[in-house]
Amino acid sequence: MSLISLFPTQIYRTKLRAPLARKWIPALIREVKLFRELDTTGEKWSRENYPNGYTSYSSITDLAFRSSGFAELKRWIDGEVKKYAASLEMDLGSGFLEMSSFWVNVMGEGCNHSFHLHPLSSVSGTFYLQVPKGSGSLKLEDPRLPAFMASPPRKPNAKTANRSFFSLVPGPGELVLFESWLKHEVTPSRSRTDRISVSFNYDWQKTP
Repeated sequence: MSLISLFPTQIYRTKLRAPLARKWIPALIREVKLFRELDTTGEKWSRENYPNGYTSYSSITDLAFRSSGFAELKRWIDGEVKKYAASLEMDLGSGFLEMSSFWVNVMGEGCNHSFHLHPLSSVSGTFYLQVPKGSGSLKLEDPRLPAFMASPPRKPNAKTANRSFFSLVPGPGELVLFESWLKHEVTPSRSRTDRISVSFNYDWQKTP
């Protein structure tokens, strides 16, 4: 008997080297808090659409152009995205993957981000700055799920590759990348300390 595993969903995880993490993360957290103070448009949107949290997704999506600290972080993420694309054997032709948006997320107690995907982008991801215990997990959904019309559910202790959902809890300084078509959510935070991260999209820029 043999089994052939086809069409894998590959998630990329890596951590910023400790010396850089110690240097960058405290400064970036301070900048996130400053952005929140100044971003009245984002705060208003968040009160209406992101209860107990703040996101600059609707207001400030160009962090790397506003901050030298986030510009440094972007350059590091650029390199990791190239590695991820190579591991997926993406054929970019004469084009390239370019960061198209880069925004802040602050999740307070009870805040969550329901299932969604990032249409029109190629690679999406999050870099984690502060992840207190109990502040939620990143939950990923099998992209084939809508086609499982007559399929029995999977056992609770099923292998990771056979599950319909998978949750991971990243730590501070960790980067998670996934293809933008993958549905995902952030489960509700149960922590009184904010969970702080920055998210981004990369688009496939095609050249003639």
